[in-house]
Amino acid sequence: MLMLSRVLSVFALMMGLAGGAASQRLGPDASRPQALPVAPGVWMVQGLSALGSSANRNFISNAGFVVTSTGVVVIDALGSPELARELRAEIARATPLPVTHVIVTHYHADHIYGLQVFKDAGATIVAHRQALLYLNSDTAQQRLAASREELFPWVDEQTRLVPADRWIEGPTTLQVGDTTLELRPVGPSHTPEDLAVWLPQRQVLFAGDLVFRGRIPFVGQADSAHWVQALDTLLGFDARVVVPGHGPVSASVRADLELTRDYLLHLRRTMGEAARNMDSFDEAYARTDWSRFEKLPLFGVANRMNAYNTYLLMEQAK
Repeated sequence: MLMLSRVLSVFALMMGLAGGAASQRLGPDASRPQALPVAPGVWMVQGLSALGSSANRNFISNAGFVVTSTGVVVIDALGSPELARELRAEIARATPLPVTHVIVTHYHADHIYGLQVFKDAGATIVAHRQALLYLNSDTAQQRLAASREELFPWVDEQTRLVPADRWIEGPTTLQVGDTTLELRPVGPSHTPEDLAVWLPQRQVLFAGDLVFRGRIPFVGQADSAHWVQALDTLLGFDARVVVPGHGPVSASVRADLELTRDYLLHLRRTMGEAARNMDSFDEAYARTDWSRFEKLPLFGVANRMNAYNTYLLMEQAK
């Protein structure tokens, strides 16, 4: 169990990398979810620029909520039940309306361990059907077991994985009161089940972890080719504001989406050339020019692993 915990600790570290500089956090207590206005009736809470830990209660990702005429739609549920309860309190400060739906952009731990709080309160959980592959895997159970140790007492034996009540497979329109939410599958990219949430009436896009604002993303074993295509799709929306999965809200939509896209393209181009030439990874990594990205937050933590996973992906694609 100790060895498993250590292995999963590395996995958790990479899954939980958060975006945005700590100086960009707003409010007097950055360790607690605080609702920040994004557009009329649209709010977000911004996670810390940190790795998930018991000390920060796994508050390392963003979530949002949309107030409609009949109820509230939440986008993602944060990384522990206690955080979700605090998010519900923030929602109650903004409106007396109940939470009717929670949309899950993807099933990484820092976005879903709060789901049970909303489920138990009667909300309908909506997600992409591809998430079932993860929920039914040994990895999901092992990850939860490790989190119960590493994130105790905020994640404990009472914390459970919550499946969706409504699984979608293609583009879906969710009408709640006077508000239209367009759910757009954009996976397999960061995960197989990635969903973007577009609010056409308010020109706000919730991009999930397809966008890591102002920092190096966690690539892992993602489908980076499709991720690039998905970012081009997101650029096609007429968004005034993008809420990323990590980091502060973006009003510089094209620049922030293109940063993630260009980084992925750089990984694929440099590591793809090395794989085709059968160069060793260490040699390829050492000679690659990282100067455009090396000053971004978490470059030192994430970049080498991102490059190695891309190298392996491009080897398979030869």
